[in-house]
Amino acid sequence: MSTLAPVDVRGSAQPDLAALKSRQQSTWASGDYAVVGTTLQIVGEQLCESLDIRAGQKVLDVAAGNGNASLAAARRCCDVVATDYVPALLSRARERAAAERLEIAFQEADAEALPFQDASFDVVLSTFGVMFTPDQDKAAGELLRVCRPGGKIGLANWTPEGFIGQVFKTIGKHLPPPAGVKSPALWGTRARIEEMFGAHASAIQCESRKFVFRYRSPEHWIQVFKTYYGPLLKAFGALEPAAQTALANDLVAQIERFNRAGDGAVVVPSEYLEIVVTRR
Repeated sequence: MSTLAPVDVRGSAQPDLAALKSRQQSTWASGDYAVVGTTLQIVGEQLCESLDIRAGQKVLDVAAGNGNASLAAARRCCDVVATDYVPALLSRARERAAAERLEIAFQEADAEALPFQDASFDVVLSTFGVMFTPDQDKAAGELLRVCRPGGKIGLANWTPEGFIGQVFKTIGKHLPPPAGVKSPALWGTRARIEEMFGAHASAIQCESRKFVFRYRSPEHWIQVFKTYYGPLLKAFGALEPAAQTALANDLVAQIERFNRAGDGAVVVPSEYLEIVVTRR
């Protein structure tokens, strides 16, 4: 579901995608992403509104994590299936659904090989999930395959220029990412979306939106993310103490560049691209 950072795709090395995927699963199983993920709930709600989903529609949430988009769709009386390839994340989503008495089916699944028949769903969703698959074209093909003609694919993806896109870039300065793998932040560009989905879409709508991170201080943001957010937890764990300090200092500087609080707290808007693809 996630790489540690966007990568330089200028090299010609052929990556071992299976090995990379295995490392990704380990990364996302570390920490407790739900602590961070629940703060992003508003993104799933907004995406469902932009999709104008209807009660009774069959909805698939791909790389669902702790279930933000799944919960939003279930609240709108849809027939929802939530998938992820990390069982621990699905367990967190299942807990949330039970607490709200929402009916959601949960199934472990790889976004690059979805275990569903063609044209099985009216709506296919992914919020900050499928964008991190190693084989982007294969994942996009799976989203298209399981969506019925006339159905919609809704995505929320961090942009390269936004705060989180720049966090990945900062991590990449300290830990060079795998060679030959396309940057996940490309999913946050209209050009890449058109490239992957355009031939099979009757319409593609893209809108720049912002999610606002709110924390007590830059240090608080770093402490939460390096404790609970797998990619940052693994990044700090792979560095020697001096290099950890350098990474933390770079992240503080980045937070301060985006921060609009002015009072020591963190109020950091992070741009993401909201995409609605209508399947041809």
